[in-house]
Formats: sequence, C-alpha cells, structure tokens
Amino acid sequence: MKKEDEGMEERRKPNIVYVFADQWRRQAVGIRNEDPVMTPNMDRFASESMVFEQAVSCTPLCSPHRAALLTGRYALSTGVYTNCKTGLDMRLSPEETAIGHVLSGAGYRTGYIGKWHLDLPEQNREEHPLSGAREWDAYTPPGPGRFGFDYWYSYGAYDQHLKPHYWENSPEMVKVDQWSAEHETDKALAFLREHGGKQEPFALFVSWNPPHSPFELVPEAYRDSYADKKLSPHSHRANVIVQDPFLIHTGEEVDGGAERLDQASRDYFAAVTGIDEQFGRIMDELRELNLLEQTIVVLTSDHGELLGSHGMMAKHSWHEESIGVPFMIGWKGAIKPGTTDVVLNTVDIMPTLLELAELPLPDSIEGSSVADFLKKGGSSEEAELASRAAYISAFPGRMEAIESFRAAGLEHLHYGWRGVRTSRYTYVVDKGYFAGSETRRLLYDLADDPFQMKPVSLKSATEHPVAQLLEVRLREFLDETRDSFSL
Repeated sequence: MKKEDEGMEERRKPNIVYVFADQWRRQAVGIRNEDPVMTPNMDRFASESMVFEQAVSCTPLCSPHRAALLTGRYALSTGVYTNCKTGLDMRLSPEETAIGHVLSGAGYRTGYIGKWHLDLPEQNREEHPLSGAREWDAYTPPGPGRFGFDYWYSYGAYDQHLKPHYWENSPEMVKVDQWSAEHETDKALAFLREHGGKQEPFALFVSWNPPHSPFELVPEAYRDSYADKKLSPHSHRANVIVQDPFLIHTGEEVDGGAERLDQASRDYFAAVTGIDEQFGRIMDELRELNLLEQTIVVLTSDHGELLGSHGMMAKHSWHEESIGVPFMIGWKGAIKPGTTDVVLNTVDIMPTLLELAELPLPDSIEGSSVADFLKKGGSSEEAELASRAAYISAFPGRMEAIESFRAAGLEHLHYGWRGVRTSRYTYVVDKGYFAGSETRRLLYDLADDPFQMKPVSLKSATEHPVAQLLEVRLREFLDETRDSFSL
C-alpha cells in the first residue's frame, strides 16, 4: 500500500447508523426476559454489542429527548422542555450546535429519516399551511432548522402509522400507503446503498414512530403473531394496576380495563416485533455491503411506555418503564460486546459518538462521554464509572396545567419533578403538574425493589442518608442547568 493510501485509511472516520424508536421501553426486548416480546434480530445485535442496562431518557417525552440527543444539552438549556405542540411557541433553536453540524463539518454525508418533532407546528403560524401539516405536525424546510442533516426525509408529529406522510425539500407532502417503520427502513437501505461505497463517511439517523400509540396501527402479520398469547396484565409486571374504568393512552376513560390493557399489550409487543424485523433488514444490508467494521451502530429509543405500570399509560413519569430505554452500541472489532450497569443519559450520547469518531466536542455540551469505557471495555473502567448519576426531569407541559400556574401567579417551569438516577437508586422531588400540588420526596432502592412498589416517602432528605447524598447531587444538577426548581 502506498503511503498516501495509508494516510487516507488513517483519516477515514467510522460511519454512524443511529436507529431509535418512539416510546419503546427497556423491558420490551426478548433477551431481557421481562416483557413477553419476540425480538430475534435485536437479541442477536445485543450479543454483538455493548448493552447499557441502565440507560435512561433525561426528560421522558418526545421533543425534549430529541433536542437533548442532537445537542447533548438538558431541557431547560435547549428550551425544549415539553413537546412542540399547537398553541405553544416552542422549537429547537436553529442557533443550537447539533451533532449534525459537527458531522457534516467533518466531511460526513448526513441523513435523517422519520419522526422529527423539533419544529414549531405550522398551525401555530397559519391555519392552513401550504404543506398540509395539521395540529402538531410541521414541514421543516432546508436550512438551519435541519441542524446539519443533508438528506432529510421526515415530518413533525403524525401518528397514523399505516398511512404516514413525509416531506423532503419542498412543501409538497409525500403520502405513503405502507407501515411507517417499513417505509422508513426502505429509505434507510437506499441511503446505505448510495453512500456505503464512497470514500467519505456517512451518518444516518433513523427515527421510527412505532411502537408509539395508537398501538393497534400495526400490520396484521405482527398482530397475528401475538393473537393466541394470553398476556394478563399481571403476568409480566408486578406493578401493573388495572382500574375500571381504565385510562387509556388517549386520556379517555374506558370500561373493561383488563381486556383493554391485554389488547394494548399485544399490539404494543406486535409493533416491537415489527421494528425488530426492520432493524434486521438494516443489519443485513450493512453485512451485505461489508460495512460492519467501519460502522458504529446504535439501537435505542427516546423514552419508554408505562403500559399499566403504577396504573398509568404513556410516559412522563420517573418510573423505570417510562425513563428506561434500550441502548445497544456495536462496532465490530472496536467495541467489545458485553453488558454494563454504567448509567447512560440522553445528553451523554452526542459526546460519546463524537469521541468514538475522534471529532471535537462543542463547548455547549452538558453530557459526558463514555467513549473511553467502550474502547477499553474493561471491568476497571466500569468500576471507575460506577458512581455516575443521571439527572432526570419533567415539566408541566399541558396547556391547562400551564394556565393553572399562570392564574396563580406562578412560573410553571419551577414545578413538575426533578430527580437523580444512579445504578441502584432513584431519588425524586415532585412538586406536581398543577398549581397547589403538595411536594413529595421519594426514594427507590432498585436493587431491593425493582418494580418501584415500595418507595421511601420523605418530608426532608435529611431523614435518610442516601436521600441526603442524592439531594446534594440533585442540587448540583439544578445549579449546573440554572434551574430555579426549589428544593
């Protein structure tokens, strides 16, 4: 090999394929033996990658997670503290430095496919947008609002999984009669084929909406695979509470709670099996193109789904079913496969990927990289990281909640809940989503109480030595993020 070829080889950066689903909880992977879900392709990838058993979403809601993922910054820092929604003037500021900027600046061909949900809904600006976007949805035109992604095939927020729509480089809506996860995977495979053989590296982010509700919008082939399975709500999660009437994912109270939850569970797991098949297609393509040794692959989600745990559906709580996400990262020959209890937070992902690619980290990042641990993969490095703590938070986001604080002359961003999640404990201070709520302090020992059914309720952190230590760390997080939440 000539010297100039050797230099070119040394300068070659790894490709990145980052795949994340919406509302897919950590428990819903077959290899974990928690939820009764079939995921053969994910299970295979888990055996080939480093699996973070303690990965969490810093603010378990769609837009806040995505903003933190792209910037490495917490919700109050980006200003995206709840979902970008109709009636609320919120979007990720084009002035933020995102991972797409760093990658494209380093010569990467960048792509983003699927759900975006980081822009101001178009109906906040005009009743009948030219793009046809309705309610929370938005078309983001080429430019600063795409944060460094060259190829963008996406939409804002739209949950009709069987009849999705997208935009590319014009306001003309692309309507599709195909399950969204399958269609987006088709587009991802085309991207890989186009860029896989080129000299410059590529970075592709694929954002599937399923298994996000409505759970029933999943192809019948996947639903049929669970049709004969009896999934009693209590069969796999000891903390499931079924009330009648039951509050389903739309916020509607319905009768027949147990039957409704049973059906929702089967549909949810069917969607997970569906995205498992799509992930298998992506991995097969990377193998076919002989790219695995050149490509960092991540499989994860934005947050979880309670699915009846603690009597709740959806997310936005501090419980493991809500904040806990699958996180598997593989790079053949460079990252040693295994599992780890090192705590990984959303804001840590951007710096980790950039350091693995040996790219500079923007000063704005608030998370911390675990790239050295992944490269070394040794028990000593894991021991050094054992004290890592994740800052988790949520803020009042419903318009009626925001109005209740305003009516009381209060700043709604000073409420909600804040917490610290370590490898063993979750400590939360909850001031409520509506004005007048009582403050609660809750400490969970996840080793002795993995289903979080026996929290220690405290009036003051000084009543418990662990809570006292964790409140000190929580106060540090509040100071670091300039959060005026009062302890």
